Amino acid sequence: MKKSLAAFMGVMVTASMVLAGCGDEASSGDGIKIVAAHNQTSPENPYQDGLLKFKEVAEEESDGAIEVEVHAGTIGTEESELVEKLKLGGADVVLVSPGFMTATGIDEVDLLALPYLFDSYEHWESVVDGEVGEELASIINEKSNNDFKIIGYWSAGVRHYYGKKPIESIDDLSGMSIRTQTSGVVADYWKSLGAVPSSVAWGELYQALQQNVVDSSENSYPYFVQQNHHQTPNGKYTTETAHDYTTRLLLVNGNKYDAMTDEQKEILMQAAEASVETEREAVFAQEEEYKQIALDDGAEINEIDRQPFIDIADPMNEAAAKDMGVEELLQKINDLK
Repeated sequence: MKKSLAAFMGVMVTASMVLAGCGDEASSGDGIKIVAAHNQTSPENPYQDGLLKFKEVAEEESDGAIEVEVHAGTIGTEESELVEKLKLGGADVVLVSPGFMTATGIDEVDLLALPYLFDSYEHWESVVDGEVGEELASIINEKSNNDFKIIGYWSAGVRHYYGKKPIESIDDLSGMSIRTQTSGVVADYWKSLGAVPSSVAWGELYQALQQNVVDSSENSYPYFVQQNHHQTPNGKYTTETAHDYTTRLLLVNGNKYDAMTDEQKEILMQAAEASVETEREAVFAQEEEYKQIALDDGAEINEIDRQPFIDIADPMNEAAAKDMGVEELLQKINDLK
């Protein structure tokens, strides 16, 4: 993983230097402040670990000339808020999901949200740290007019179903409301399984599960267990569907990046690479840790034959990739399995 990640970051640094050559650079002695934010409020969240590592490396390597202010859900608990703040200059580095990039007109990035696109963490890393990750980064930067620049791919774990009853077969999802995206390929997939996608803000989901507003949700262990969703009546049963090895995009405001000196850019990318490694390691460790916490708290977990779910996803993924104009990228991803 570290070899492919280092190669990806090296390409990003080189490309960034070339693209930024005509930008207005700050003088080498100038200090800068970077506002970095994610939408999770838990202090034990892997996102927080990653951004704190970003802060540590940036400040140490710059001898304090780069100051990083980390916000954990304090300037936005919805990713749409963070994207807007990044565009308008209220934040300089944010963490968001591919789905929220599509709302800005960059449909291609929704490729990473396709269900059952990845079959292991190793497969996921070979994709995002390789040629596909580089191509998507270029697309995002170009189509956003430099508002968004990817400086790293983070993980949000492996997402599973959890709800008021376990899933033994696809038929068990018929008519069940599930908190997930309500538009796009993710919503279409859950609809094809018979479920009813429902929009509930993350900060309101515990109450929604507790009060029977929604029947179920889907997420990875570190995220839903930290929020005690497994202790609600409609979150007690987890079925390990593993339908999404989740990608999160670490973005910097491209215009602010271009105004930095070459030295500041290099430090920023060093900090980004360190944050990627730290965040992923935290996610991998917390997957098992929080699964065990859920079991200790009385949650019930079952496995399921995933092949029927995959068989439904594959043709939908091919159609979605065609609509996005990324058929070649989908083929590259499949070739890496």
